[in-house]
Amino acid sequence: MPALPRLYAIADTTLLAGSGVDLVAAAGALLDAGVRLLQLRHKEHFSNELFLKAKEVARLAKDAGARFVINDRADVAMLLEAGVHLGQSDLPPSAARQLLGGAGWIGFSTHNAEQLRSGDAEPVDYLAIGPVFETASKQNPDPAIGLERLAGLRTLTAKPLVAIGGITRATAPAVLASGVDSVAVIRDLFPRPCSERSVREGAREWLRLLGDMV
Repeated sequence: MPALPRLYAIADTTLLAGSGVDLVAAAGALLDAGVRLLQLRHKEHFSNELFLKAKEVARLAKDAGARFVINDRADVAMLLEAGVHLGQSDLPPSAARQLLGGAGWIGFSTHNAEQLRSGDAEPVDYLAIGPVFETASKQNPDPAIGLERLAGLRTLTAKPLVAIGGITRATAPAVLASGVDSVAVIRDLFPRPCSERSVREGAREWLRLLGDMV
């Protein structure tokens, strides 16, 4: 099983829209800060323009020695030699594994005990569970799990587990104390007003908090 960095940074194109920071610049700032696991999350049409930006982010991640993951799109991940993170309604992990082979990481989102047990049997490199807390980063989110249930859910799989959903700097230590391997952070990495400097400095603060500085 792969070892996950404690910080799983997610660059969400919807969140970045109108922030004044381009996707490539934001990704570059995160990687420069020391982020070593970065996901590109895009829920709309995957245009040629976005593909070219994702290709540049993939190059930056490779140069930084970081893992790069594409949300939902196994085909794009294959073209970019990246990993893919799949949701419950996406391509089955077994089919994605056929595309990516053994090199590309595959992550799989789960939201309850049943899904976590099922995901444990899939050919994935890590599982995600959430939302841990109420979150504004996703439309129509599943019910929040909470810290007490999170600790119990951790026992259902030996695979690396990422906690996601509403996690802040104040709650992150308690989330990690539940036994999960990593915390996913989205909104807090891109404050308003947003700049490459604020993204870089914010990521460094997270890395120091989680003991992930390299």
